[in-house]
Amino acid sequence: MLLEKIQKENDIKQLKPEELEKLAEEIRQFLVEKISVTGGHLASNLGVVELTMALHLAFELPQDKMIWDVGHQSYTHKILTGRRAGFDDLRKYGGMSGFPKRKESECDAFDTGHSSTSISAGLGYVAARDIKGEEHSVISIIGDGAMTGGMAYEALNNASRLKSNFIIVLNDNNMSISENVGGMSRYLNGLRTAEAYTGLKKGVEDTLMKIPVQGEKILYQMKKTKSGLKQLFVPGMFFEDMGITYLGPVDGHDIRKLYKTFQEAKRVDHAVLVHVLTKKGKGYVPAEENPSRFHGIVPFDIETGEAKEKSSKDSYTDIFSKVFCDIAKQNDAVVGITAAMADGTGLARFARMFPDRFFDVGIAEEHALTFAAGLAAGGLKPVVAVYSSFLQRAFDQTIHDVCLQNLPVMIAVDRAGLVGSDGETHQGLFDLSFLNMIPNMTILSPKNRWEMADMVRFCADFQYPVALRYPRGAAYEGLSAFRTPIVYGKSEILYEEEDIAVIFVGHMAELAVQVRDRLKEIGYHCSLINARFVKPLDTEMLEALTKDHRLFVTIEENVLSGGFGEQVLHYVSRAKLDVGVRCIGIPDDYVEHGNVDLLRREVGLDAETIVKQIIADYVTIGKD
Repeated sequence: MLLEKIQKENDIKQLKPEELEKLAEEIRQFLVEKISVTGGHLASNLGVVELTMALHLAFELPQDKMIWDVGHQSYTHKILTGRRAGFDDLRKYGGMSGFPKRKESECDAFDTGHSSTSISAGLGYVAARDIKGEEHSVISIIGDGAMTGGMAYEALNNASRLKSNFIIVLNDNNMSISENVGGMSRYLNGLRTAEAYTGLKKGVEDTLMKIPVQGEKILYQMKKTKSGLKQLFVPGMFFEDMGITYLGPVDGHDIRKLYKTFQEAKRVDHAVLVHVLTKKGKGYVPAEENPSRFHGIVPFDIETGEAKEKSSKDSYTDIFSKVFCDIAKQNDAVVGITAAMADGTGLARFARMFPDRFFDVGIAEEHALTFAAGLAAGGLKPVVAVYSSFLQRAFDQTIHDVCLQNLPVMIAVDRAGLVGSDGETHQGLFDLSFLNMIPNMTILSPKNRWEMADMVRFCADFQYPVALRYPRGAAYEGLSAFRTPIVYGKSEILYEEEDIAVIFVGHMAELAVQVRDRLKEIGYHCSLINARFVKPLDTEMLEALTKDHRLFVTIEENVLSGGFGEQVLHYVSRAKLDVGVRCIGIPDDYVEHGNVDLLRREVGLDAETIVKQIIADYVTIGKD
C-alpha cells in the first residue's frame, strides 16, 4: 500500500512516477471510506487529489506556503503531510479539523473557512517574504466559485502590481457548492472550451522553438506583449490585461502536466495564474453525479451513497422554505436571494417555483445585501437567506444600505448558534451581537416549528429591516400548546410563577424547559418566558416581572458580549430595577469543531451547569 509510505511532508517525492496514479486511487478510496463514517466534505476533496499531489511534488513544505481558499478541499494535503491517522477523528471534538489549521501543522500556512480570501492572504505572505529577503514560493489555491467573491478581485487588482513571483492556482470545476453562476463562470467556460486557441498556441510555440537562436526570443516577446497570441484568440484576456500571466487551462487530473506547469509558473517574475480543470467528486460515482449533495455529507452508505441516518422531522430550513413559497404564491413582490447556497438555505424550492423572482448572486454576500436594498427601494420585498457565519461578511452593507434607509429587507439567518463539525469559522455565534447594534433592525427567533412558520409570515409582511434567526437541524416540537399571536416587540410568557424568571432566545427553548423542570424538582419557583424579539427588547415585560421575581436568567446561543443577555442586564441597570441578572451564553472565545451537544456542555450551555449557576446566584441574592 503506497499510502503507508507517506508519513510526513515531502515523502511523496520518494515515489516513482509510475506509482503516482496508484497513490491517487488509494487516496480516493481512503477518503470515501473515512468520510462515509465521519461525514465531511467529500466531492470537493475527491476533485483535487491529483492537483494536490502535483503541488506537493513541485514545491517544498513547509518552506513554501500553500494557502487553500475556503480550505474544505485540503484533505489530500493533510494526508500528504502525515495526518492520515487523524481521519478517524475528523471534525470530532479534540480531533483533526476539516479545514487548514496553523496550530495543527506548520504545513498549513493559513487558517481558512470562508471563501475568496486566499489571494489576499497570499499577497501578505509574498510581501513579508520580499521584505525579509527570503526565497520561497507562495501558492494560493482558489476555486472558480470563490472567484465570484469581490474580495478575490480586490486582491487580483493588487497582485497585478507585483514584481516578484506569486502563484495563483485556479481550481475550476464549474462548481462552488452548487453550480456556479454569472459572468466569471461564463468567461471561464469560454477558456475551458477554447480548444482552437490552446491547440494553435501549442503548435505555434513548438514551431518557434525549432528556429535556432531567435525562436525563443520571438516566443518571449509574444508572451510579453498584450497584443500577443492569447489576445487574438481568448475573448477579454481578463487576467493578462490586468498584468497577471495566465497559464492553462491544464487538465487537473494529469499529474505530469500539472507538475510541468507549476515548474513554469515558478520562473515568472510577477503574479501568475494557473488555470486547472478538475471534476468535483471524481472517482466516486454518486459524488460525480450529485456533487452538490456530496459537497458536505453526513455519514453515508458507500454502496448506495445514501445517508445512514435520515431525519423524518422538518428542519427549521425546511419550514422556512415551505412557508416562504406559500407566501410567494400570494405576493408577487416577494423575491428570494442566495449567495451560492440555494440548497443549503432552502431556496432551491423557491427557485424551481419562481425562477424569475430568484437570484443567485454567487459567493458575494456583500453584493447580496446591497442588491436586496436596491430591490426593496424599487418596491419589492427581498428575502436574503444566508448562513449566520457568512452574514458577517455583509455587516457594512446591512448597516449602510439596508438599515440606514430603513428598507423592507428580510434576512433569513440560517445555521445560527453552534453548528458543530465545521468548527470555528462556521459557528453562528455573533449575529445577535452585530445585528443588535444596528439602528432600525428588528430581530426575531422562534422557539419551535410552529412559531417558525408564524415568524416567517410576520417577517414577510414587515415593512422595515428584519432578521429571522434560526438554527441548523430538526425543528423543536415541544411547547406546541403555546402559540400566542406575534405582536411586534412583545415576548411570550409560557409559565408565570415567581422568584426566578428564565428568559430564552429561540431554539434555546428545549434547554430552558429542562432548566425549569429541574428547578421545579428541587423546589424552586420558576417562570418561563420566550423572548421572541431580541430587538426591540420587551422592557415592559422586564419591569412587570420585577414585581414577583428576584433573579432574571437569560439563555442564548450567542456570544455574551453584545448579546441578548447583556441588553437585559444594561436595561435593568439603567432602569435601576431591583433584580439580579445571570446571562447564559457563549464565552468570549471561538468554539472549535465537535458534536453540538458536547460543545454545549463544554461552554456551559447544558441544564446541569445552568441550574447550578442559578441556585448559586439565588442563594447569594437571598443573603444580600
